[in-house]
Amino acid sequence: MAERLVGRPAPDFTMETVNGDGKDFGKASLSDYKGKWLVFFFYPLDFTFVCPTEIVALSDAADQFKALNTEVLGVSIDSIHSHRAWINTPKNDNGLGQLNFPLAADITKQVARDYGVLIEEEGIALRGLFIIDPDGVLKYQVVNHNDVGRSVEETLRVLQALQSGGLCPINWKPGDKHLVAK
Repeated sequence: MAERLVGRPAPDFTMETVNGDGKDFGKASLSDYKGKWLVFFFYPLDFTFVCPTEIVALSDAADQFKALNTEVLGVSIDSIHSHRAWINTPKNDNGLGQLNFPLAADITKQVARDYGVLIEEEGIALRGLFIIDPDGVLKYQVVNHNDVGRSVEETLRVLQALQSGGLCPINWKPGDKHLVAK
């Protein structure tokens, strides 16, 4: 049985990255996001079919995340060179085009393993999305089959609910009332 992650300090990581411009390389560590919220998501592989729909949609929503003091970081088991090639491939050729956040390379697969999303027998990650608070505590995770993309709207809704500081009922949206504990 997998170890529970939600409500605990997020597993630490340091990975090489390629910037969203597809030019420069860097590194990303969990500590880089201290004081900000982080939407940290795994996808199976570069140059696949469902992945670009999610990655581009998250990139398109970057301003909404930034307005919520939130950074976005994508990661797969591919190399930074593969990530760079994919960013520099036009969208109409199954590429990503420029992104508003970096992509990290989990070549050793250790980060995917630490977050409980590695499919060991295939050597790739499931679609895992994690929201980590400014103190490094993992507040939310959703993991689904690789055939199904995730929802940017739901990610934003959950992020806003977490940031609201109250008890949020089903389908809560900003402006809705919080529940009152009795």
